[in-house]
Amino acid sequence: MIVVTGAAGHLGNVLIRELLRSGEKIRALILPGEDIISLQGLEIEKVEGNVLDPDSLRKAFRGADTVFHCAGIISIIPGQQKQLFQVNVLGTRNVVNICMEEKVKRLVHISSIHALSDPEKGVVITEERSFDPENVLGDYSRTKALGSLEVLKGVENGLDAVIVCPSGIIGPYDYRLSEMGNLIVSYTNRKLKAYIEGAYDFVDVRDVAEGIILANGKGKKGECYILSGQQISVVDILKYLEEISGIKAPSIKIPYQIAKMFGFFNAYYCRMFKTKPLFTPYSIDVLLSNSVFSNQKAKENLGYNPRSIYKSISDSLQWFKETGMLRNR
Repeated sequence: MIVVTGAAGHLGNVLIRELLRSGEKIRALILPGEDIISLQGLEIEKVEGNVLDPDSLRKAFRGADTVFHCAGIISIIPGQQKQLFQVNVLGTRNVVNICMEEKVKRLVHISSIHALSDPEKGVVITEERSFDPENVLGDYSRTKALGSLEVLKGVENGLDAVIVCPSGIIGPYDYRLSEMGNLIVSYTNRKLKAYIEGAYDFVDVRDVAEGIILANGKGKKGECYILSGQQISVVDILKYLEEISGIKAPSIKIPYQIAKMFGFFNAYYCRMFKTKPLFTPYSIDVLLSNSVFSNQKAKENLGYNPRSIYKSISDSLQWFKETGMLRNR
């Protein structure tokens, strides 16, 4: 029996799809009242629970051989420190403790590339970087670093666990609109009027799911594996979108300082009206930060082999068309 926390999320539902192809028996942990359209039609056992509720985790983990811990909050909006800490740190602590109580054979924890300490720009980030909550960018990164340290504490106490650190995730089955999904939909619906210079590393969600499965089978106890894809500039992303969709890319470039100021107000506006922002001060800083990641360890030790970002963007666009999320066909 395999348990997946955060099962209804973007990565969670794609991971389940990959596991089902191998004939695995899956138990999906979902929040009470959560929208589970992403799991519709999948032959899995659904269990309501919350990583903040140890009793619900005991019920979900009982009899499990493996737990894939995908549950977490990804936020680029300021003012969510408490919620981030509760879910990404305390929730992970609960997962670790209950895995040990229920004698789960292996835990695969999905962390983030941003949980690793941030060196100077241009320095290649590898797994040799430590999980240092005092040397990362923003509250999200800090809580993912702290959550990863909770897993390593569990390893010290005998838990068989591995950690994977994906970069920015993109790809189909994006029911809740990730940051990149939001960009693709906004672009194709002609809502994107300008752009910000910068670059980042993006990886296909299907490749991350495969990397997680490989880490479970081949990863060494206590080790961390970076699951990155390809560093690409914002300009090249827009060029790909223009080529694939036939919709002309915006030509107006917003200077950094103006974008940062507008992003600050945009973040609070979206938080107030519960909409998803295209960019915030944090996301702007990420685009200008060090995004030179190495996935060599995962390639050599796990057999990890991510596809091209062009293919990921093309497949995402096609999936959004098929689901009716794009006005322009």
